[in-house]
Amino acid sequence: MSGASLQKDTLKIAVVGGVDPGAVCKLLDKTFGSLPSNAEAMPVADVIAAKPPQRVFIQLDVPQTVVTFGGPAVRRSEPGFMPACIVNHILGGGGLTSRLFREVREKRGLAYSVREQLVWLDHSAMFLGTSGTCADRAGETVEEIEKQVRQIAAEGPTQQELDDAKSYLKGSQLVALNTSSKLARTLLQHQLDKLPIDYLENQNAVVDAVTLEDAKRAAQRLWGGGLLTIIVGRAPKDAAQAAIVPSRTTPPPGADQLDTGPTTPPNLFSSSPCA
Repeated sequence: MSGASLQKDTLKIAVVGGVDPGAVCKLLDKTFGSLPSNAEAMPVADVIAAKPPQRVFIQLDVPQTVVTFGGPAVRRSEPGFMPACIVNHILGGGGLTSRLFREVREKRGLAYSVREQLVWLDHSAMFLGTSGTCADRAGETVEEIEKQVRQIAAEGPTQQELDDAKSYLKGSQLVALNTSSKLARTLLQHQLDKLPIDYLENQNAVVDAVTLEDAKRAAQRLWGGGLLTIIVGRAPKDAAQAAIVPSRTTPPPGADQLDTGPTTPPNLFSSSPCA
């Protein structure tokens, strides 16, 4: 990394272990002391992810069709981040217990895998999901994913789902800190996220403070506008044709724009208590 991008005032360091603080400080000064004191980076504007709903099909001769979906999400610095984190776990981030896994893979056998996560950066935030399926079932897979997204956006999670997600997130924190390297990575990430120094001690209380209404509002904000979906794979056949049909618009090179019907209005779920 060049000196132009590595500066003292932007450098973040986490040290964990049975070490002498004075000795560590000397080593850090020796290693990084020659760096410039002030960063001269150009300002970066905030970016909002492309607004859904949109659906694009890119034909590619591969054995497995890949479905990727996403949209704008919540910044780490926003008060609504923890509710968003919890409802994301319920929808697609909870592995075998998530709604998407249960409905798409376990009940219907539509996909080999399906998951979803939050991604937050300094100047943007988004949710991203992915699924792998066969070409003939790609349309059904996309429709079921969108159905589950519409449902949680409109209704929010149940109280039981909220309680289970909270319990999991608090318990998994212990596993995430069971080695020195994991603890160091966590403390470094907290610095990058500009969290207070005692956040690790208070994180469970932040999780516990999320109410069912908070979770419903977060679900509506994340998924109330629908999905930006990209399907890459072989041309769908038979059953998938009804769900994935090239539109009359001119597609970009190498891609066919998929007809999703009438444009979804921003207030599609205005009847939801999250609205």
